[in-house]
Amino acid sequence: MLDNLTERLSRVVKQLRGQARLTEDNIQDAMREVRMALLEADVALPVVKDFVARVREKALGQEVVGSLTPGQALIGVVHRELTALMGGAAQPLDFATQPPAVFLLAGLQGAGKTTTAAKLARLLREQKKKVLLVSADVYRPAAIDQLRTLAVQVGADFFPSTPEQKPVDIALAAVDWARRHYHDVLIVDTAGRLAIDDAMMAEIKALHAAAKPIETLFIVDAMQGQDAVNTARAFGEALPLTGVILTKLDGDSRGGAALSVRHVTGVPIKLVGIAEKVTGLETFHPERMASRILGMGDVLSLIEEAHRTVDVEQAKKLARKVKTGKGFDLEDYKEQVAQMRKMGGISAMLEKLPAELARAAQGQQVDERKIGRIEGIINSMTRLERSKPELIKASRKRRIAAGAGVTVQEVNQLLNQFEQAQKMMKMVAKGGMQKMMRGLRGALPGAR
Repeated sequence: MLDNLTERLSRVVKQLRGQARLTEDNIQDAMREVRMALLEADVALPVVKDFVARVREKALGQEVVGSLTPGQALIGVVHRELTALMGGAAQPLDFATQPPAVFLLAGLQGAGKTTTAAKLARLLREQKKKVLLVSADVYRPAAIDQLRTLAVQVGADFFPSTPEQKPVDIALAAVDWARRHYHDVLIVDTAGRLAIDDAMMAEIKALHAAAKPIETLFIVDAMQGQDAVNTARAFGEALPLTGVILTKLDGDSRGGAALSVRHVTGVPIKLVGIAEKVTGLETFHPERMASRILGMGDVLSLIEEAHRTVDVEQAKKLARKVKTGKGFDLEDYKEQVAQMRKMGGISAMLEKLPAELARAAQGQQVDERKIGRIEGIINSMTRLERSKPELIKASRKRRIAAGAGVTVQEVNQLLNQFEQAQKMMKMVAKGGMQKMMRGLRGALPGAR
């Protein structure tokens, strides 16, 4: 997301190279590029005007000190203003009420409310909360069944409802049930429409009045662009919103909603959907997002994701092998592939690296579909073959390929990638980090 914006802003920095200081003229030229970059990213025009004016004002008074270049000084201003535009600091969900804390989800049909309800339930269960899910969407076919299925998947409780019931009655009954069964949180999934209409707004207002939610969360599709701004404004006028959840932030959109919706609604973006699976919801950090937009990466989020998903004992075992430079075999390689899949795949990991490191690692296109095949190929090997890949000659390759349902060429590709990974481990053991980064391209699973 926002790759084009990152590229355009990088160009602005390059244009300022060779300049002795920030002046009104070179800031004017840079701001013209920034304005075009934001508009191309589908950021709302009023937001762009306000943002550019604030950056220009701050940059004119910016001292270029020490080793900072004018480009670096300007990027520092842009980073601070982007962070402020998106809310400044991460905003936690509010639980400060007599249980159950009611979370009401509102938004248009197709924004991802139902799947977000389940993702949110899973996230809260990780925080040791007892969660109840209920669907007040009595219009969309199978909406109630979809939420029931997702509730089972994430291990949350589900309060049954039927299309014959009134949404307000469903919400009141669910609140009563949650209170009597000591649930910490009740998440209410509401009906949406393809467009804003009076009936939907009247219903959501009635639901809000009945359920008295402590969090009224507006769910918006990050791929909507300018339409997201109009929708956000309408819901903001109808409801006392407390926060926004941006979905599909991993899409191929221009992503202007991420920069516009906070400014338009006046409420913070609290969570973002970063993948379709139920684990794909995380806290929104404005400063980290600003860093990613400016090509600085988001290493903190990558570390947090690793802490959540990485098997500590397996990591220690691998660390010992890296330290000695010996014993790294195909079983270890398969384990690392599995860990990367848990973290959203290579593309998701590269997205959070600083731009220069990501480009160095992404010299070849990564095909995520090949990642699953790697595990299949290694599973088709014997234990001896995994520990001693040098034994794998032509006849063994044909047997392994047949067992995994792939070609012999794909088996050869895996063995070559593994050989590159082994070399990297030896480089790290000898302290050759720069050589390791140069070798990273060939060692990426699924690279081509």
